[in-house]
Amino acid sequence: MAGSVRFRRGSPERIAEGPSAGAARGLRSRRTVPFRNRRSPPHSWRSTVSRTARGSSSRRHSLRIRVAASAAAAGAFLIAGCSSSGGGAGEAAGGVPVVEKGKLTTCTHLPYPPFQFEKDGKVVGFDVALVDLVASRLKVEQKILDTPFENFKTGAFLNSGECDLAAAGMTITDERKKNVDFSVPYFDATQALLVTKKSGVTSLADLKAKSKKLGAQAETTGESYAKGQGFDPVAFESSDAVINGLRTGQVDAVVIDYPVVQGWLKDPKNAAEFTLAQNIDTGEQYGFSVKKGNTALVAAIDKAITDAKADGTYKKIYEQWIGPLPQAAP
Repeated sequence: MAGSVRFRRGSPERIAEGPSAGAARGLRSRRTVPFRNRRSPPHSWRSTVSRTARGSSSRRHSLRIRVAASAAAAGAFLIAGCSSSGGGAGEAAGGVPVVEKGKLTTCTHLPYPPFQFEKDGKVVGFDVALVDLVASRLKVEQKILDTPFENFKTGAFLNSGECDLAAAGMTITDERKKNVDFSVPYFDATQALLVTKKSGVTSLADLKAKSKKLGAQAETTGESYAKGQGFDPVAFESSDAVINGLRTGQVDAVVIDYPVVQGWLKDPKNAAEFTLAQNIDTGEQYGFSVKKGNTALVAAIDKAITDAKADGTYKKIYEQWIGPLPQAAP
């Protein structure tokens, strides 16, 4: 298995990460998920990890590969390297092209709970479960690549043939549509302002009036929104780094997707230290992205999402990973 290398997103001066960020991530850059040759319960995912560095010294461009499969396709898994484990490109059910035979390869960026994260050595979450529905329809297994988030804007890994789709709690925007094609929306998102209780901040306006520091995850719509409101937010490389920056006093507040904040505040330690100051309706919707022109895969994803909403499967997945499904407006 290749050695473990953690990538950093963005240039050094744009990325902030406190001294205890590694501890907050559980030193993810130095461990691998052990292989276990046994069946998992339904809807669980078994992961194996291999990491290696790519690119020049001026840009760490690494992939951490997680091979994930549902119980329906459980069994032994091969530890994957940064390139395909073999078999070459192929076709899934319905003639849908895939970059690796028998696999639906998904680019994501970990962790981003509740959408995708590691739990008990498995990659799980809302996005993971939805893409599993697509993989099941195509009669293939899902394979997950952990990649730098900025590549989702450009579609780099889709265009290079590393991945079939990207699933990372990603907002559909006109800018991103220039580089990738999106599925139908699968989640309505809002932003949230999370603050330390000792800051006394009650809103973005209050934060600005008190000249407090704001943080956000780099290359996200949360960061873009903060800049649009006249802030110069401290940029963090991951959601783990965001909350660590808040905890260690690098910033007094952060803007990030509301479901992420919901998940954080379920932890009693976080609830004792932080509070939700403001919920911000930005009208965002998440979509899965594919390489431009891959209409067959878009159609398969759209069909899986639409059917899941119609037969109640979407509701079950939503409530499992996020909470009560909001009622549609009359």
